[in-house]
Parts: sequence; structure tokens; C-alpha cells
Amino acid sequence: MSFDMSNCTLCPRKCSADRAGGKTGVCGAGEKILVARAAAHYWEEPCISGEKGSGAVFFSGCSLKCVFCQNYEISSGMKGREVTVVQLRDIFRRLADSGVHNINLVNPTHFAAAIAEALEQPPGIPVVYNCGGYESVETLKMLEGKVQIYLPDMKYSDNAAARRYSGAGDYVETAKAAILEMYRQTGDYVLDDAGMLRSGVVIRHLILPGLLENSRGVIDWVDDTFLPGSVLFSLMSQYTPCGRAAEFPEINRRLTAEEYGKIQAYMDRSGIMDGFFQDMESAGEEFIPDFDFTGIDNDL
Repeated sequence: MSFDMSNCTLCPRKCSADRAGGKTGVCGAGEKILVARAAAHYWEEPCISGEKGSGAVFFSGCSLKCVFCQNYEISSGMKGREVTVVQLRDIFRRLADSGVHNINLVNPTHFAAAIAEALEQPPGIPVVYNCGGYESVETLKMLEGKVQIYLPDMKYSDNAAARRYSGAGDYVETAKAAILEMYRQTGDYVLDDAGMLRSGVVIRHLILPGLLENSRGVIDWVDDTFLPGSVLFSLMSQYTPCGRAAEFPEINRRLTAEEYGKIQAYMDRSGIMDGFFQDMESAGEEFIPDFDFTGIDNDL
């Protein structure tokens, strides 16, 4: 497969950066694949992490610019090691051989073309595309048949908030179109006998402090768009002020139990029947992995 890296349009920003010529795009990435960690990860939804962990490959750079990003040192700081497509494929194989439940591509958008090439040899276990929801439908179509599980965020139902906190004033309509494409590819979610996800879409929503109407809007859209049994929904309470959150005083705090309780109750009253609630105890920097090149350096 080939993609023109001299005129990059992989993400919805379509910034046309000449990444092949050494220029970086809005995502911060050039031509080379950058990976910060590749190892078993145990802090995803139960149907993804299971007992053996999810084989998480953390990519550096990001086309979203979330000021509160908990992975800020790799998403904006670009901490990572360069790998080739062949090396990336070998990382997938080694993770699969270790016994993890799936290959979990964390923030893969800006390397989607290279990932699609690496996946021309399937790893033999489900592949999870774990993203911020800000995706190009055209790019997603490149991955059809190669990705079995989509794990997108639906961060916002309010474009004003999306513009302020993620620099993406077109987030809402873009993420909705992307999630509908993901569902078109996978169909209704499928769990195996052990409760592990084999295929389907899990829509995540992280509640932001003070933005409860934003969360209600996300729940409304999922409720109105998908029938029971079609997608899973994951309501997340783990918001921890990271990155540049201190520059935005209104979100420079943890979510309160009262705020979370209100959104839990709203979701309970909705028609969403399939999914997960996250414990408030999941908020904390101890749940952020060390981006120490685990699983990479030994392959270079």
C-alpha cells in the first residue's frame, strides 16, 4: 500500500505537510513512525484488558491538541523511538506471542498508512484502534478488514469546548462521522465466551469537570444513534489535570463525586444498556504508564 507522505491528509486537519521532505504536520510527526512503549497494558475496559492484558503500542504525536492530555510527554513532547514498518510488524508479532488478548494501537491516526502496511500480515489476534475520535473517514477505510475493534473517544458534543480544549472546532461532526464509519466496518459488537471483545466499537467518554451538559449531549447522541446490542459505551471518571490544564483554571481540578453521580444517573435514565462505568478511584497519575521505550529498544 502507498500513501503520499509529501502531502499528508491522514487526519481531518488535512494540513498537507510534506512529511517525506522532513516537515512535520500539526500532529508533530514527520515521516518516521515514533513509538514510546509496547507492552501488556491492564487499564482498559475489562473486555479489552482481560487477565492477560492488552498489547498496547503507544505512538508519539497527536493530531488533537487536548490541553489536558495525560500522555502529554509523547502526544506533544514527541518522546519516542523511530521504528520501520518491518520493526512495527515484529513488535505486533512479539506482543501476540506473549499471550496478550489483542494488539492495541494507542493514538495511531497520523501513522495509519504505515500501520495498514504493517497489518498486511495479520498478527493473529484482534487489532484495537484506540483513538481520540477525531478521524478521517477516508483514512479509516484504509484500515477496513485490518482492524477488528475500534475504541474511539467521543470527547465533545459542544464544538466550542472542543475548540477551546482540543483546538478542533469541527470535532463533533467529524467524530460522529468517524464513529459511524467504524460501526459500518465492524457491525454489532461480539464477545467471546470469556467476555473478551472480538470485534465491534466501544465509545469512550471522559467527563470533564464543569462540562456536564457536554457529557449529556454525548450520551444523548449515542442513545439516539445506536440500538441496544450494537455498540458498547464507556463512561470515564479518570480525568486528571495534566499537560497544559493549569492554563485553564476551570478544568484544572479533578471531577467531583457529585458531578460524576449526576452523569451516571443521566446515563442510567438513557436507553444505553451496554457498557461500563469507571470507578472514581481510577483518577490519578499512577495509572499513566511510563513511556520508557519498554518493548522497543530491544528491537532496534
